[in-house]
Amino acid sequence: MFQSTAPQRRSIPHGRRRAALWAAVVPLLVAAPIALTGEAQAATPGTSVSYATTCTPGVVPAIHGTTISEITVDNATPKVGDTVNVTYDVTQPASGNPTSTALPANVILPTGVVSLGGAQTGTVTVSGTRTNPPVPGNAPFPAFQMTGSFVVSNPGAITLSPGNYNINSNYIISLDTPCTIDTPPAGVSNTITASPATVPNNRVITDSPSSGPAGTKVAISGSGFTAGATVTVAGFSGTTATSDVTQATADASGNLTATLTVNAAATTGIIAFEGATYTPATASPPVAYSVTAVVPPGGSSQTLNSSVKGGTLSMTQAGSTVTMTPVDFGTGGSSTGALNAITVKDFRGGSSGWSLTASNTNFTGPGGSSLPAAGLSWTPSCTTTAGSPSTCAAGSAGAVGTAGATLASAPAATLTGGQFAAGANLSLTVPAFTAPGSYSSTLTLTLA
Repeated sequence: MFQSTAPQRRSIPHGRRRAALWAAVVPLLVAAPIALTGEAQAATPGTSVSYATTCTPGVVPAIHGTTISEITVDNATPKVGDTVNVTYDVTQPASGNPTSTALPANVILPTGVVSLGGAQTGTVTVSGTRTNPPVPGNAPFPAFQMTGSFVVSNPGAITLSPGNYNINSNYIISLDTPCTIDTPPAGVSNTITASPATVPNNRVITDSPSSGPAGTKVAISGSGFTAGATVTVAGFSGTTATSDVTQATADASGNLTATLTVNAAATTGIIAFEGATYTPATASPPVAYSVTAVVPPGGSSQTLNSSVKGGTLSMTQAGSTVTMTPVDFGTGGSSTGALNAITVKDFRGGSSGWSLTASNTNFTGPGGSSLPAAGLSWTPSCTTTAGSPSTCAAGSAGAVGTAGATLASAPAATLTGGQFAAGANLSLTVPAFTAPGSYSSTLTLTLA
């Protein structure tokens, strides 16, 4: 089933283009997390690494051998602040049962560390479970798996290498067999590439007055800018810059005060952005301005003003829970369902397009069992309400997962807007012998 885990989130829209172009674009982010319950599948495996290891069980002389292992991650492209789950698979331990006493099933507990390098250093503590087959006396230890997680703190390439590990056997007596890499570090088994955390744009301005004859001095007030930043305040008409421009400095609190003299009769709006070159990340949404006609001497006239007020980009969902079809243990297959209908309303009245994307987390189940996020795939659909200026397009069929995918979108144009209905058929790949029980994942929808 899908289960809602957070309320709808909205960020303040961005601005438009400077230089020769001010695109009348006011992006608005709307995110609605939804929890998915069903059953899922695989992550990003690494390369197999072989390294000389010395194990010292204490009851016999040191054991010199070779360890072969591999490190898998559930998210190879996280952002700073994301949690990455790590699996350390030892396919060939360097040591075996150090005693002649046979060990029964489920008495061996592996623990260890994974070494981080590159953009982020340190270690990740990993541990397994006592789920071994029986081990005869003096026989090799079977392969085992350990898991752990860490939070990404720095952007860039982060390497993961196998570290030291310990094998504890708890039968008759508790016996540790610590295994140390002879020449650390071991080779790199996996690498993830972390991107910076998303920073919201809270810049906004107001103008007073919002109309007047050519030559009017307009007071601009703003907030949310970088403290001490030089801010360009400029006029535009449609998608073209006018000659009206000035600069001011944001104070220590990020507030802005400026005066823009509007001389160009074509100016229909005002925008502010940091620096001399427009970038959406440092720009405010535009505010409207109209230049009124000057009445000739001896004549009289009345100007009749009307307006169409632009709204927002928003979305709503028909529900927050989706129950997917069950899959039989031992058979596996596809657990299917349908995303609750999403209604997108683009009432901004500008020239911006929009994109609705989604990503999902791993499916968690009973007793710590899990299924990878990448096992969820979908076939998106999107329909446009009659009379809408824009036409939406459905995203491509395929996997969703932590990397995310596009559900629907509408392109930028001279005039955009409208109402749209988006949805998707869902399918989750479930391996044949997945542990019985309910599995849950969180699907997050983002509208921008």
